[in-house]
Amino acid sequence: MNRMNGRKNSRGWCGGMLAALLIAAPAWGQQYPSKPIRMVVPSAPGSGPDLIARVVAQKLTEALGRSVVTDPRPGAGGSLGAEIVAKAPPDGYTLIMGSAGSHSVNTALYPKLPYDAVKDFAPISLVSTAPNILIVHPSLPVKTVKDLVALAKAKPGELTFGSGGNGSTAHLSGELFRVLAKANMVHVPFKGAPAAAIGVMTGEISMGIINLPPALPHVRSGKLKALGVSTDKRSSAVPEIPTIAEAGLPGYEAGTWYGLLAPAGTPNDIVMRLNAELVKGLRSEDMKKRIAAEGGDIVGSTPEEFTAVIKRDIEKWTRVVAASGAKAN
Repeated sequence: MNRMNGRKNSRGWCGGMLAALLIAAPAWGQQYPSKPIRMVVPSAPGSGPDLIARVVAQKLTEALGRSVVTDPRPGAGGSLGAEIVAKAPPDGYTLIMGSAGSHSVNTALYPKLPYDAVKDFAPISLVSTAPNILIVHPSLPVKTVKDLVALAKAKPGELTFGSGGNGSTAHLSGELFRVLAKANMVHVPFKGAPAAAIGVMTGEISMGIINLPPALPHVRSGKLKALGVSTDKRSSAVPEIPTIAEAGLPGYEAGTWYGLLAPAGTPNDIVMRLNAELVKGLRSEDMKKRIAAEGGDIVGSTPEEFTAVIKRDIEKWTRVVAASGAKAN
């Protein structure tokens, strides 16, 4: 009888412990965050991801009650920053404001990456989408995309197109332009989209297809001429600017996106806490206005929807790399 009671007590103790663990399991997410959060930005200050990250970091700081601090780590088209986060502890205290460059283009462009864009990350939410914008110096003798294509064909190898660096969406946006235009143009990588915009303004390069946010102020001031946006539809931020396709290069489409991710293995309750706060913030009027001011369109998604976007984008850019013969270096 004593042995029987012992077994019953043992089962009861085990059952009690299991119940306690099950009850305690969600506590990780409930207690999170207990310290500041670092949001790595894998691109240069002033770039599209950096501008969007700053807006999101402020909103999450307000929602979570802990500081969310942006940490710019540019280089290798976003690979340097992405590697940092991929190898960080999966505890929710290191996040990344990823982009199509860091999580789609790089996979297509670099033969070997120090991270897997799908397996090494836990997507939280797609934040926004934005077009790239085709810019030229006001003195360039072109008024439309059609004019630019004609000029590029008339001067093979003479026109240069800049981007924020090898492996960026701007880089492959230019390669796609070159392929569809059937023109011989030379790629010139810069250290970030803002530097590429300055390169066009100074006449160092002929044109650029770069992130809209860093180019927009210069377009509005008249220092740069915008010929088209890269998406298949006009941007709500600059509806007066036609798409590249409608302005003279049919079939052209090359937008970008920004989204928040954590290292793979981050507890699901933390991922869902961040998702809930971020999506809620994105629906607020002030966030809509602030991101629209940076040239973006608000999205907000589930982690699963964001994963599907990344995979679809990898397939697309892989085809572009194969068609253009683009190289990372």
